[in-house]
Amino acid sequence: MSSDICFHVYVENDTCHIGSHYDDEHFDCGKKNCHRTKTRYPDGSVRLRNPNIELMDQDILYHLALGSGSHDLVEMFGDIKFVCMGGTPKRMENFAHFIMKEIGHKIPTGTTLMDISQYSYRYSMFKVGPVLSISHGMGVPSIGILLHEVIKLMYHAKCKDPIFFRIGTSGGVGLEGGTVVISDDAIDGMMNHYYEVPMLGKIVKRPAIFDKRLVRELRALAHPEDPYETVTGTTMCTGDFYEGQGRLDGAFCDYTETDKMEFLQLLKANGVRNIEMEAIPFAALTHHAGIRAADVCVTFLDRLKGDQVNAPKEVLEEWQRRPQQLVARYIKSTCRPKGGFLSTATDL
Repeated sequence: MSSDICFHVYVENDTCHIGSHYDDEHFDCGKKNCHRTKTRYPDGSVRLRNPNIELMDQDILYHLALGSGSHDLVEMFGDIKFVCMGGTPKRMENFAHFIMKEIGHKIPTGTTLMDISQYSYRYSMFKVGPVLSISHGMGVPSIGILLHEVIKLMYHAKCKDPIFFRIGTSGGVGLEGGTVVISDDAIDGMMNHYYEVPMLGKIVKRPAIFDKRLVRELRALAHPEDPYETVTGTTMCTGDFYEGQGRLDGAFCDYTETDKMEFLQLLKANGVRNIEMEAIPFAALTHHAGIRAADVCVTFLDRLKGDQVNAPKEVLEEWQRRPQQLVARYIKSTCRPKGGFLSTATDL
């Protein structure tokens, strides 16, 4: 590592480590191109890696139905510490009600939770105290667009060291349905560990890196008495639900079951525990923004045993609550005894 260039995000025993932590708000190594300095102001608030935004009269967050000129974003969102996102509006509305009970958040009598982004007709967003619950839609493009605007929202709201969670569903690779997987690595459909973004006719590759400490902290919150297994491992992110994941039940299929099984066994041998469609941009864009993030998914089936999700609806609904419960444990673990929230930068 050059003495003038630093890609660290935390220091331990006087050594700069790469791609693990974003949680020391007072840390500044003083070196050029320090990842922390690029993504945080001295007070820990989010700093964008785009100088153009500061020159704009207002920034319209089109897909969230918000704007820096039309809304007081600091007043509305300045206390956000956790951003939780999942695929469907209903799931994230349910999570908003669930986390409200878990953290003991009270709303005024006669009021109810409101979908802040309802007039965007794209995503749904609910605020519960320091927690933002947002639907991200399905697949790489949808979550990528949302992440751009939510990261900008964190900047405009002057949020300090927020933590992002994706709470999702997936197909297991050698794991039974109902297993919770905490991603410690991500690969795309070609087994690359980066997010490819075509920009101005060129491919830009951004490394897909999850916060390792956050992974460990979440894994430690799994209870021995939980009636299901919680594991860590690599998550494959594909651009398609059918052929991209080697299913045999799509409208088209140009490979055999033997081809499929050989590929899935290869994934398993390389530590892949589950397959979904958002991990790569989620890991890459949060890492690029210097935001600690974790992807926590439940498996709906073992892909080594089949392709179709055929568990009863009530079973699937119970399984979907499992990653929500783990993330809620993490959020609650940052609560002070009297209900206040610890600084996620310094007190974890």
